[in-house]
Order: sequence, then C-alpha cells, then structure tokens
Amino acid sequence: MNIKRAKQEIKDAIEAYLLKDEYGDYVIPTVRQRPVLLLGAPGIGKTQIMEQVARECGVGLVAYTITHHTRQSAIGLPFISEMEFGGQKKAVTEYTMSEIVVSIYEKMKKTGLKEGILFIDEINCVSETLAPAMLQFLQCKTFGNHPIPEGWVIVAAGNPPEYNKSVREFDVVTLDRVKKIEVEPDYGVWREYAVQSRIHPAVISYLDARPAHFYQMESTVDGRRFATPRGWEDLSRLLEVYEKLGKKADKDVVRQYLQHDKIAGEFANYLELYRKYESDYQIEEILGGTIRETTLKKLSHASFDERLSVVNLLLSGCIERLRKVREQERFTEALFAQMKTAGSVLNAENFAADGEGIPKVLENLRDTVEEKRQQKKEAELLTKDEEKRLLRLEETLLSYENTLKAEHPEDGSAAFEILRRLFGEQRARYAGEQESGSAVLEHAFDFLEAAFGDSQEMVIFLTGLNMSEAAVAFLQTTDCERYERYNKRLLFNESDREIRDEIARLK
Repeated sequence: MNIKRAKQEIKDAIEAYLLKDEYGDYVIPTVRQRPVLLLGAPGIGKTQIMEQVARECGVGLVAYTITHHTRQSAIGLPFISEMEFGGQKKAVTEYTMSEIVVSIYEKMKKTGLKEGILFIDEINCVSETLAPAMLQFLQCKTFGNHPIPEGWVIVAAGNPPEYNKSVREFDVVTLDRVKKIEVEPDYGVWREYAVQSRIHPAVISYLDARPAHFYQMESTVDGRRFATPRGWEDLSRLLEVYEKLGKKADKDVVRQYLQHDKIAGEFANYLELYRKYESDYQIEEILGGTIRETTLKKLSHASFDERLSVVNLLLSGCIERLRKVREQERFTEALFAQMKTAGSVLNAENFAADGEGIPKVLENLRDTVEEKRQQKKEAELLTKDEEKRLLRLEETLLSYENTLKAEHPEDGSAAFEILRRLFGEQRARYAGEQESGSAVLEHAFDFLEAAFGDSQEMVIFLTGLNMSEAAVAFLQTTDCERYERYNKRLLFNESDREIRDEIARLK
C-alpha cells in the first residue's frame, strides 16, 4: 500500500487499541494488541508519518532508531539481588530498567500524556546480540524484565532485505504476532503531501513531468545510486532558504541530496530553466491581472515541460495567496473566540470596572493562550503554523490590552466597544485577503483560458487546487464560477475514464 493508506491503517489501529469500555478497560486487551510492523524502502516517509499520527491522535511519541543501541541500553544492565526460596536466600540476576522504557515514563511525566506510541526504527537491522531482545520485544512487549506501559502502542519499522545487507528475517512465530504493513513509493500520494507541506514548486513541477524520478534505487559497480522522497524534501527546504539568502543551488549542491548523478544533473538543469521561466513569463504580473500578447505567443510554441512549469508557477502563486487567506481566517476565528469570552466578562453585571480590572481581562486571556501553547508544545502536539498563530494571538491580545490602558474606558461596556472596534479592523483585513485571493484566482483563470483554453493544462491547474487544503477551504466559502464549471467537467471526465477502465477490465 502507499504511505497515505499506511498512515490511516496505523491511526485506525491506535484508535482501536486505545478504545476503552464502560469500566475503563481496553476493549482489545494489551496481549492482543499486535505491534504494527511497517516495512518499506528507505526514505519514503515511515518515520515522518509517526509524528503526524501522534499529533492527530493526541498521544505521546517516543521514537528510537534501534541500531544506535547496545544490548545493555536496550534491555538494561544486570545486577545481583537477593531473593528467598524455600526459606533460603539466593543470589539472582535482575536488570535495571531499559533506557527505552525509562524514556516512555519520562515522556508521560513531561507531557501528562498517559497513552502514546513507541516507535522503533530499523528493527530488523539490529546486531546479533540484540536480535533476541527485539524478538522478545515484538512477541511479549517487554525490554528485558520491564514491560511497555499499558496504553502505549508499539510501531516498528524496517527496510526490506534488498535495501540493507544487515537485515534479519523474522521467523513465523514473530510475524504471527505483528500487524504487518508493507509500503511502496507512490508519487501521486506524495504530491498531495508536497502541496500541503509547501515543497518547493520547482521540485513538484519537475516530478510532475518525470514521476519515475520520484524514487530511484539502483545498484551499480560504483555502489548505490538513489533519489528518495526524503532527499527531495530536504533539498526543497534548502532551496527555499537559499532563495531567501540570495544563493543558488547548482549541480554539486543538488548531488548532495539526490545521490543519483543522472537525476541530480537533470534537476539542476531544470532548476535553471524554472527560474528563467519565472522571470521570462512575469508570473507576478500575470497574477496581478496583466496578460501580454507576446507572452501568449511565446507559450503557444513552448515545449510541454515549459508549459507545465508555467502552470505550476501560477498554481504555486495562487496557493500561496490562498494560504494567507486561510491563515487570516483561522486567526480571525481564534481572536473572535477570545473577544466573545472578553465580552461575557466585561458585560457581566458583577464586573468591577476599576482602572486595573478592565485591562486585566485581556491579560488573563493572554495568559490562558500562552499556557495552552506551552502545554501543547511540551506534549509535542503543536505544529509550526499553529504555534505562529497562537503567538500572533498573544501579541494581538497584548496590543488590545495596551489600547484599553491608553483609552481608559469608564466601564465594561465601553471597554467592549473598544474591543469591538479593534476586532472590526481584523475582520476588515480578512475581507481584504479574501478579495485579493479571489482576484488572483480569477487572473490565473484569465491567463489559462487565453493561453491554453479547455486543455490538459487546465486539468493540471484544477488538480493542483484540489490538492491544497487552503484552496479547497477558500473555494467552499467563495464563489468562483470558472472553478465550479471546469471542476465539474474534470470530475465528469474522471468518472467517465474510470467507467471505461472498468469496462475494459471486464472484457
């Protein structure tokens, strides 16, 4: 299966394993909660999806790469203790608690989360001395003499033998005690993730034209040559920062991430062309509503790669603008909730409207937001976007608090009117972002119709919009006649193609 389906399978397993009955007992007893064994080629995102799953399920995550451990750190150190048997004291060997098990308890103490995921990576690449302990871990959910705490689901990941010479095959006894999931690279699924995660548009555009280069693993006389999703994503982040610094990534830089000479060379050359297209076609000018006849003429004679690059540049520009709209919408909603709370306090009959009491209402709200942010951050359940939103909310509440101090409202009702005015400014900003987003989208459709008409380029543009959470959210609340028209045609064509494929399959 692909990584998206694997992620959903893991989420479903966690929800099932952590479901409790009316007496507080797990519906599936711990002994029947099979560890998930995730097998797939290196670099396809096995580790990354665990962070996403933990955040989305609201549980803790303890992650270890087991190849970094010795037998002693994994199962604990032996020590001699004394026990009584039949009235006689005997010296026996016991073990200190495993470093891994200790980490789970430390995570529970730090975050307050009593349930979570223990993720062990490269589990089938352990040393010979550690292999028996790993088999015991999968079969009995223990490290040495110490069991994994109840409520912690085990997920292990490993590479197939063809990718790693040190891989050890699990026996049937072990495999019969795990929930085995095999994952294959899938560019279509990764592309959805890439759009949401703001992967550099040059990477997406290049792979759209050459999807076979998304994942390559070849053995040559000179060793392994490979390009992986991890490599593409890390390269994307570097390109983003290089552009901010005014630096350029050449072939030598690209090779550091894509260790496949042919792919690295082709992408480096494409990157130069991509930058040229962005400049030559004046994408910002197009999104601003200016369409030049010379631009249309040039594009009519362009290669497919060049046309695809221009479409993806337009798409990237639109999505980035719609992300700003979406973020302003979320921020406005969060601020509205705070203003609603402030209003209920300021307009209460028993509210003490003294000089310090009115600004204190905003200070208390700000403290609550900050506390929530810190708690989620410590629990590692906070995304970067959410953290920025909460920090912005704290700054805005502080600004409102200072405004109340400066204007000295005479009572709670007057203070609330000031807050209503300030919040109105934020709503106006959101309305302005919406209007700007609509204009950019309309200008993109103007250009696409003039340049390509009702063609595959329009399908590519629509497909890209439909993969963006921000774009979909915007289009659900904002009318765009051409999006609706072309999208219905796209859905009809897809349905028609699926029916034709099914008929062909049945023949």
